[in-house]
Amino acid sequence: MFDSLANALGKAYRAIVGQKVLTEANVDEGIRAVRQALLEADVNFQVAKEFTADVRQRVLGQKVIGSVEPGQQFVKCFHDALTDLLGGQATGLPVADQPPLVLMLCGLQGSGKTTTAAKLALWLRKQRKKNPLLVAADLQRPAAVEQLQSLGRQLGIAVHAEGTKARPPEVCQRGIAFAKAHGHDVVLLDTAGRLHIDEALMREVQEVHALCRPHGVLLVCDAMLGQDAVNSAKEFHARLPLHGLILTKVDGDARGGAALSIVKVTGRPILFAGIGEKPDDLEEFDPARMAGRILGMGDVVGLVEKAQSVIDEKEAEKAARKLQKGQFDFEDFLAQMNMVRKLGPLKKVLGMLPGVGSMLKDADFDDSHMKRIEAIVLSMTPKERRRPELIDLPRRRRIAAGSGNDLDAVNGMIKQFKAMQDLMKRLGKGGGLPPGLDQMLGGGGLPGGPGGGAGGLPGGFPGGGRGFPGGFPGGFPGRRRR
Repeated sequence: MFDSLANALGKAYRAIVGQKVLTEANVDEGIRAVRQALLEADVNFQVAKEFTADVRQRVLGQKVIGSVEPGQQFVKCFHDALTDLLGGQATGLPVADQPPLVLMLCGLQGSGKTTTAAKLALWLRKQRKKNPLLVAADLQRPAAVEQLQSLGRQLGIAVHAEGTKARPPEVCQRGIAFAKAHGHDVVLLDTAGRLHIDEALMREVQEVHALCRPHGVLLVCDAMLGQDAVNSAKEFHARLPLHGLILTKVDGDARGGAALSIVKVTGRPILFAGIGEKPDDLEEFDPARMAGRILGMGDVVGLVEKAQSVIDEKEAEKAARKLQKGQFDFEDFLAQMNMVRKLGPLKKVLGMLPGVGSMLKDADFDDSHMKRIEAIVLSMTPKERRRPELIDLPRRRRIAAGSGNDLDAVNGMIKQFKAMQDLMKRLGKGGGLPPGLDQMLGGGGLPGGPGGGAGGLPGGFPGGGRGFPGGFPGGFPGRRRR
């Protein structure tokens, strides 16, 4: 997310961080580099100009604190200005005096509006314990109604649809009446889009708005469109009272210019960001945390929240107790691996750790390595997974053949697994690290598995029992330099 922007801005402000004294000359030099980075990231020219002027004023007007290096104060000013550019404080959805809360989604065709409606409904159900209703009012795009119905069935969310013969405003109105009659406390109106802004589109959404009077209008924008997304947002904002924005395909927006420009140009906050194709890949947009990610400061809070949402705390604590007693077997290992995979791609997860994002810029994490490890474990019999000590040479050869790996890969993984068992049993009894093992660990975490190389994640994720006890056995897959 925002990879090239983060890298360019990192180069720009690293030149300042090393300065012992900030002068107008070296500040202006850093500001020029920042402006160039923003323009390369497809940030609107006027937005880039105003932002860099704001950073300059903050830096030169800041009183130097004796215990803080000037370069670090520059980064603080930079972070604060970037947070303000992204909207300042996080803004939530509107509130209805009486249910149902009616939210109208609009945007151009191809922005991911229908998929986002389903993702938002799932988020409301899981995070806010709501009972949402999706209303299929996009009667322009072929199969849009069928797509929303399919998503509703997949996620277990009710959909109000009337086919393609009715008029969208009346469909939305009857959908709201249906929600009131059947106890739905949130209604999401999926309206039609076009390939470009036209009068017919604007008249239709304005008519829906006038008839249904939604509590909030949410504009869905494709972050991959860059300045085109900004321009379409301006057009919609001129015709509808937007409450906020949802950026889709943010995971593919390498430059990040749309996110930095769209808030400034429209004056409306980004509420959510679509970060992937899965139904769960929608997250609340927090300006301060996003600014931290862009500047390589990580987002530990976001990582912990993600871990808490997908990890069963009781199962994690049970695994931790077994691990400390040296009773952790391959069945437990498989369960822990599945927990890790729920967090998403490894590069995205590790990029949320402070200081790690910049280390990963040239790295290519091979997520298929986890699949190879899983194949090895699944090629074991249930008895072998519960009692790893039974896995002798003939069994290892059978496991290697069954999983499509060579014998060395199987031997290496089992060896590391046993080392982890012995280590945790020793630590659980209050013993120290065995001689030489601290060097093998490389400062924390178990070494990378076969084909790996990077150390495992030391101590598991933060969050106590919700963390992965003792780090991920066998280490995370190694990274390759491009």
